[in-house]
Amino acid sequence: MTIRSKLGISLQKETTSRFGKRLMFGLSTLLIMLLIGEFGYMAFGYTPLDALFQTVITISTVGFGEVHRFSSGEKIFTIFLILGGVGTAAFTFSIIIETLVEGYLSEQFGRKKMEHQLASVKDHVILCGWGRVGNSIAQHLAKSNMDIVVIDNSPERIALVKGLAICGDATEEEVLLQAGIKRAKVLITALYADADNLYVTLTARSLSPDIFIVSRTATQSAVTKLRQAGADRIVNPQDLGGIKMASLALQPQVAEFLDFVMHDGSLEFRLEQIDIPEGSTLIGESLRSARIHAMTGTLVLGLRHKEGEFITNPPPESQLMPGDVMVVIGNQDQLASLRTIASDN
Repeated sequence: MTIRSKLGISLQKETTSRFGKRLMFGLSTLLIMLLIGEFGYMAFGYTPLDALFQTVITISTVGFGEVHRFSSGEKIFTIFLILGGVGTAAFTFSIIIETLVEGYLSEQFGRKKMEHQLASVKDHVILCGWGRVGNSIAQHLAKSNMDIVVIDNSPERIALVKGLAICGDATEEEVLLQAGIKRAKVLITALYADADNLYVTLTARSLSPDIFIVSRTATQSAVTKLRQAGADRIVNPQDLGGIKMASLALQPQVAEFLDFVMHDGSLEFRLEQIDIPEGSTLIGESLRSARIHAMTGTLVLGLRHKEGEFITNPPPESQLMPGDVMVVIGNQDQLASLRTIASDN
């Protein structure tokens, strides 16, 4: 299993680019010197093998001695071959060693930095799968302030991740633990196969009973199994795509408005959920007595009691209880004000 960070990958690419040209130059020059020595000694009557042997021991300065006693011309030729070849060989070998050492150090540096970041991250999102669906999920998550840890078993895909990433099998406990599953807030498994998503869900739920799990599915038959394995929400991207296209065909303005409210960061008003935790001052209050709109300016569009169904346009008499979730609309300041009130105890 390989751990990579954006910094580690960029360092590795920079190292490869910087030393690649120098290494190619050194190897090309060394090859030219070998050919010069080969054909030069063959011109003095050496066999091809003897010529190659004499060239190699001359350039490498091994110094086994001459294959045959040198004439004056051979001595002069060997002097020039030593002056040109030894320097070329030394330069090429130093580049090879430097490339190996710096590449190793760059990878180690990136690995250590990644391990430190993974050890300290918390309340983050673990995203399993960096395909087209995973990439789209990450783009939307990037608009939030939550950290994202991506897991994928393809080094090529992991190299494209801009942020925290682990190259490994998300179905393995060790990989999920390394991603900080016990400190994470949400896990999204967007792998291609239903069986893999089922196994990730089951493993994640056993490691972190309180984590919120969103699972991708490709078939309706897998929904029940994923729910039994512990998935809180199950999504079929094809179904969602079909629903959105139908909505745009039938009610384009409504569909576009919801998209803007949910995903467009430039819009002043946003649609968000506000959780009511244990000990909140809102517990026991009704929507009327809590005076949410009067105090914050937000509008409550929906209310969901713990383990219950959504109540759309809830009546003013609706009582707030621990674990309730309100779906509200408002601008950033209004939403921040309501979050503060809901979290007060």
